[in-house]
Parts: sequence; C-alpha cells; structure tokens
Amino acid sequence: MADNSDAFEPVDTPTPRRKPKPEVTTIAGREMKPSTLMMGHGYDPMLSEGSLKPPIFQTSTFAFENSAAGKRHFEGITGKRPGGAEGLVYSRFNGPNQEILEDRLAIWDGAEDALAFSSGMTAIAVLMLAACNAGDVIVHSGPLYAASEGFVAKVMAKYGVTYVDFPAGATREELDAVMEKAKAQAASQGGEVQLVYLESPANPTNALVDVEAVRDARDAAFGPDMPPIAIDNTFLGPLWQRPLDHGADIVVYSLTKYVGGHSDLVAGSLAGAKRWMDPIRALRNTMGGICDPNTAWMLLRSLETVELRMQRAGENAAKVCAFLKDHPKVEGLGYLGFIDDPRQQDIYDRHCSGAGSTFSVFIKGGEAEAFRFLDSMKIAKLAVSLGGTETLASLPAAMTHLSVPDERKAQLGITDNLVRISIGIEDPDDLIADFEQALAQV
Repeated sequence: MADNSDAFEPVDTPTPRRKPKPEVTTIAGREMKPSTLMMGHGYDPMLSEGSLKPPIFQTSTFAFENSAAGKRHFEGITGKRPGGAEGLVYSRFNGPNQEILEDRLAIWDGAEDALAFSSGMTAIAVLMLAACNAGDVIVHSGPLYAASEGFVAKVMAKYGVTYVDFPAGATREELDAVMEKAKAQAASQGGEVQLVYLESPANPTNALVDVEAVRDARDAAFGPDMPPIAIDNTFLGPLWQRPLDHGADIVVYSLTKYVGGHSDLVAGSLAGAKRWMDPIRALRNTMGGICDPNTAWMLLRSLETVELRMQRAGENAAKVCAFLKDHPKVEGLGYLGFIDDPRQQDIYDRHCSGAGSTFSVFIKGGEAEAFRFLDSMKIAKLAVSLGGTETLASLPAAMTHLSVPDERKAQLGITDNLVRISIGIEDPDDLIADFEQALAQV
C-alpha cells in the first residue's frame, strides 16, 4: 500500500498578515461588498508613509526586527513551531504586495485563504503535485484547458499518478459510477483518490459541471476521508460563479484573464480553506512560483474595476450573441445565455449568476471557413487569451487545443469550425458590425 500520509496534510507555513489594526469589513451592521473592499482591504497606508495605494515592494528579502524574531519566523517556515511565520521573510515565501492581493482574492469567493502564483498553470501544477503521491488517482471533468489535461495525462503520469475522467454534464448516477471506478483504480495501484478536479464552464465549449452532484457523489463514495474538489473558475469568476457555495473546496484562476483584465500580465491563484492551502503553500515555498511584486501590484489595480469590466463585457456578449444566434452562416452557439439542453440549463440556474462574455461560435463549414472568418475581423484581435478589455478570437482545434489527440477533440466537441470568442468592452454596435462583415467573407 502506498504511503499517502503526507498528501494534503496540514503544514505550518508562513501566513503573515501585517495588520496592526482590525480590518473593517462591515458598515452600519451590514457586510461590505467585494467591490468596496477592493479599495483598501489588507493595506494600512500608515505602514507606507501614508501612500494611498500600496507601493511596489521590489525586494528579495526582509530585515528582521531582531535575531529572536528571525528565529521565530524560520521556526514557523520549517514547521518547528505551529502557526507559521509571524512576519515577512523572503520573497519566495511572501511579500507585502502578494499578501494584500491574496487577502482580496479570498474575499471574492468567500474563502478562508488564497495563494497567488506566477501563472494559472503554475497554480494547477503545484496543486496537483501537493495533492498526490505515486499510485494515486485524480478524477477530472472534460474538457479541460489543454495544458491542464496534458499535465494530468503526461506529467503526473511520470510520477505514477493516473486519472479517471467524465464529461462535464455527467449526472449523479454517472458520477457515482466514476467515483467507484476511481476507487477501484486507486486500490489496484496501492494509492488513493486524492483530488477531484473540475473546469466549469469548460474551455472551449462552455459545458457546465454540476458541482453539487459531484460533491454529493464524492461524499457518498469517500465519507470523512474525502478528497478535495478543485474547480477552474476562470471563465465566470470571480463575478458570475462562486463554486465554494456549491460544494467545491478549492477555486482555481488564471488571473491573466478577467481578474487581470488588460492582457498585460500572467498570474494564477488558488483559494479555499487553510487546511487545503497550507500544504500547497509549503510546496510553493520550496519550488518558488509565487507571483512577483509588480504583477501583484497590477492585479490590485485590476481588482478595483473587475466588476465594472465584467459587467460591461457580459452586456456586450449578450448583444453580440443575439445577433449571431440566427445568422445563416452560424451553425450554433456555445453561449450560456442561450442553452438548449435542459440538464445544462438546470446547472446554470443553480450555479451561475451571469452568462459571461466568453463563448464558442460554430461557423458553417470547417477550418477553411473558420480561418476566413477570423482573418476578416477588423476590431476583434486574433489571439489566444480571454477576459481582457479587448475582443479576442481564436480557433482552439488549431491553436490552444492543437496538442489534444483528434479522437479526444471529437469526443469533447472541439471541432474545426469552433471559434472561441472573448468579448471586450468596446461599443457593442461596432462589434456586431465587425462580426457581420467578417461572416460576409465566409
């Protein structure tokens, strides 16, 4: 039997919070909203010469008050003393900009703790490596972002970790069968099921996962020693979906996307209870991978306007999709505002508060027609990200998901005519005119 005793075990690691006075999170007896808290939570101007906004703490190391303090901090880092470090130590572990950012990220999802990383894939990689030992099994939904799916299937396999996957729309009965299959597979390998990993909405199809059904199936299969459920919430978070409210334990973000929102940085994050974050933090401390101070500072800037940007982009997407829905050269839409499947609509109604601004449009024809459409766009940029202030378009089968085997792409509905669109905050009538003239070239 494999030794899984250290997988996701609580670890004492530095979690300093330089807050000399209590944080104010209520006013007149009511909880303040995240959009309000983004303006100052976790930062005291008096610690930085009265600077209204946090300066960039561009340093690799921090001076200790005295020798005894340095010893206490390292006792916390190494686990010799419970409670973690009591202050700032070294920029691979923590820093003022990163700590303020992590405080504010936790607010959006109602999480106890959050961790910032140098990219979304760094966050995912450290999460999976912290969770699993040789012989263990990861259960995951499909489709996933191609790099996430590849990391599970190829990189984790090098360390003796296998997986069991299921389609995004799986029912409770199907999920029960998946959990039992994963348990049997883990037992045959001398391991455990250590992580349930979801992506909802899925990239690039927008397929939704029933997080509540996954939670119920997980609970029924594993009882008190259950693996955590982690979910990539990049497409709808942090505004339109709060997975921790529906049974997830860990929320994953590519902060590059909506949170950063200006296509000028790369970062990622995880958020959840400290029992899950502590062992991940310990591995991040060892490997590195924390985001740099400048990136953290830029994300603090972006968090102040994330609600406004996402609202405007969502409104634009609704108008653009209303135009595309009945266009004769559009075969179909993968947009959460127009769901045809009753199962998917039920999940949306229970889990989501908005349809988002990233969707897929199926151009009549194949790759050649899709390329003609993309190459004819004037306002929308041909690029492979999403969630920025500008509208972006790409062809996943030929770009982001090119490495996915053809059989797997066909199984997941990632076709040669599926164009992924991320709507920005431009004028919606201009965007519709751009889509109209581009479709005319097909």
